[in-house]
Amino acid sequence: MGKETGFLELDRVDRTYADPAERLQHYREFVIPHTEDGLRSQASRCMNCGIPYCHNGCPVNNIIPDWNHMTYEGDWKEALITLHSTNNFPEFTGRICPAPCEAACTLNITDEPVTIKSIECAIVDKGWENDWIKPQPPEKKTGKSVAVVGSGPAGMACAQQLARAGHSVTVFEKNDRVGGLLRYGIPDFKMEKHLINRRAAQMEAEGVTFRTSTEVGVEITLKTLKENFDAVVLSGGAEDARTLDIPGSEMSGVRLAMEFLTQQNKRNAGDDEQRAAPRGTLTATGKHVIVIGGGDTGSDCVGTSNRQGAASVTQLEIMPKPPEREDKAMTWPNWPLKLRTSSSHEEGVDRDFSVLTKRVVGENGKVTGLECVRLEWEGREMKEVPGSEFTLKADLILLAMGFVGPKKAGMLDKANLEYDARGNVAANTDDYRTSDAQVWVCGDMRRGQSLVVWAIREGRQAARSVDLALMGETELPR
Repeated sequence: MGKETGFLELDRVDRTYADPAERLQHYREFVIPHTEDGLRSQASRCMNCGIPYCHNGCPVNNIIPDWNHMTYEGDWKEALITLHSTNNFPEFTGRICPAPCEAACTLNITDEPVTIKSIECAIVDKGWENDWIKPQPPEKKTGKSVAVVGSGPAGMACAQQLARAGHSVTVFEKNDRVGGLLRYGIPDFKMEKHLINRRAAQMEAEGVTFRTSTEVGVEITLKTLKENFDAVVLSGGAEDARTLDIPGSEMSGVRLAMEFLTQQNKRNAGDDEQRAAPRGTLTATGKHVIVIGGGDTGSDCVGTSNRQGAASVTQLEIMPKPPEREDKAMTWPNWPLKLRTSSSHEEGVDRDFSVLTKRVVGENGKVTGLECVRLEWEGREMKEVPGSEFTLKADLILLAMGFVGPKKAGMLDKANLEYDARGNVAANTDDYRTSDAQVWVCGDMRRGQSLVVWAIREGRQAARSVDLALMGETELPR
């Protein structure tokens, strides 16, 4: 505990943002980081609790009090080592993780948690700035080979751990660049993609081979991978998006959020329009946009629409509006249900809750509006409010209603693997092994739509299981 009275003397002060009028002019990150003195002051607020609930709140079980203390002491290099001991990519989580660790912080009982996420991000950013982060190739090779299918955070974490254990690892990615939804689902203004490129270069120096534009199940079969590798890890994510099954939803102005977000990220990467938008340009410029879905993906659509110059943006959520504040006595240290306002919301959006969509209105196949009705909720049962029908003007409707599981077409349809009740590839969290003893699964493909930090955890744990199976013993951590 760096400063015994830090939490008594200092209030929580987090990172700030550039002004919305400024940041809406570009797609770059707009967080204004703390000064070093400010970070050390914020780290001094950590109480070094006898039972650090932040450990349990963090899916990768970051050793948070330790690196808070090291930050306060100015021992940044040791803080980086401690941070990397549980998390392969803290610059990812330090930007896009919702920080369940902060919800679990003891100081959150009074709404003043330690700025854990900001400190985490600062530690790893300082590591890169000072050239402390180097490739860690293995001292010797095992002679074993592993194929990892999917290069999102689960696949990247799994591949890096296995390569450092001495295995020959090849990552197969269907897209033209590595990163999965980190690359094409997260807007650049939340996480710039040079961060992924930098980690991919580190992994290549550690012995990982990336094969992009190679979809397993299309360009190469899973059977071929099993014949050519000692183990196969599936980490392809949960990309089967929930669709809107109402009259008129077949119109061209109703599109999936991921298609919209991916196009803009490809433009930002320098792709020409034909490559960025093979099905035709999809933009919100000058349009009245409705985003259906109140989660993070919906918020990302709001921020992107505003940057593209939408005439208006409305975000609809079928569930009731959450409370402004949670009941701490009922929820702490668990992740609470409460109203969350993102930086994209602050940039301009009309949010509406307890709304059910009924019909897409259009003329000559072109979307002109969306008919809706208000709902009353009684527990888990919803009822339409009589006489509450209304129509919203719309030129573009973006579906951000989540994902129902991994896509089955292609690889999984031919894999003969067992599924769980939710349609995910079945495996437990002890060994992550599927019903095929040569095949493991981790991340969203196993657990369903989830957070980047859960993907990293599962990738690390699956790597340990693979290493143990191939070698009979392992030094990789869980």
